[in-house]
Amino acid sequence: MRGADREQAKLFSYVSPEQRVPPDHPLRTIRRLANQALRALSRRFDRVYAQGGRPSIPPEQLLRALLLQALYTVRSERQLIEQLDYNILYRWFVGLELDEPVWDVTVFTKNRERLLAGDIAQAFLGAVLAEAREQGLLSPEHFTVDGTLVQAWAGQKSFQRRRGRRPPRGDDDPGNPTVDFHGERRSNATHQSTTDPEARLARKGKGHAAQLAYQGHVLMENRHGLAVGATVTSAEGTAERSTALQLLRRLPRRRRRTLGADKGYDTRGWVAAMRALGVTPHVAQNLHRPGGSAIDARTTRTPGYAISQLKRQRVEEIFGWLKTIGLQRQTRYRGTARVAWMFVFATAAYNLVRMTKLLATGGIS
Repeated sequence: MRGADREQAKLFSYVSPEQRVPPDHPLRTIRRLANQALRALSRRFDRVYAQGGRPSIPPEQLLRALLLQALYTVRSERQLIEQLDYNILYRWFVGLELDEPVWDVTVFTKNRERLLAGDIAQAFLGAVLAEAREQGLLSPEHFTVDGTLVQAWAGQKSFQRRRGRRPPRGDDDPGNPTVDFHGERRSNATHQSTTDPEARLARKGKGHAAQLAYQGHVLMENRHGLAVGATVTSAEGTAERSTALQLLRRLPRRRRRTLGADKGYDTRGWVAAMRALGVTPHVAQNLHRPGGSAIDARTTRTPGYAISQLKRQRVEEIFGWLKTIGLQRQTRYRGTARVAWMFVFATAAYNLVRMTKLLATGGIS
């Protein structure tokens, strides 16, 4: 029998958002893990917000909304607020009642800036890692480090000589002038972006086009593929190696640790610095480097070296998720501080997704 197409007539609904979300929905585990991490940050939130005045957006709700933006690849905060207005799943995850008004996008952005000043992203990543440690999902011995370029929110036309450049006379569009870079040598020493001065011209390797970018860094534990450290720096030539040392120093010192990396880290100075920290460098050999590889047979003949070379490829899964899902292929922010905040927060979101899969399979994935 064909059903009747009736217009909506009921004014009230007695079914709560909690009942509408399926019991096995993956967001349930992510929300539980995120709430545990947010409870650990309560005192830090108290220091960021004033004691008096008008109540603002609860930081817990704001961070859960930003998690949704990363998990569902919502391109802008304006679209995120629009989705919160009518999406029941989003309202349930954030903690908004069905009849509760959503925030103005400008108010949302200003409150996010407050969390930027409090360095909440790194603290949230640390709280998520604490949850992973309690679940037995972190290896304290074997790690991998790598870096990737995050395209800046700036075009090639903005990369101009530091003394400035005026649009050509008679240009029909002064706001987006026609610029001919043919035959002009451009470098970070002589040029700077007028849109994002902290971005640097960089390229992934030979044969790749140069672009204005930042350098994203991730330190991964090898057993379960969770990111235990993340940051963003300027896209300088030696930024990957120097930042890797900084990320490694944040970890608790242990008697035995290994660190896998690609051949770009195969320099004598960096390998010596690793050994000075008590870390065995499981770096891929660069046999074409002048003077030969800094990794000799004492390291390559061990079974652990071969395992590290296999496991270190998993770090590309983190970068792949961050760029295809987590909105980190091209940042929508300007300045190292803002770009780093969102990169670290997206890395924490990746860990929540990864932990959900590991917990569902008993830690095997």
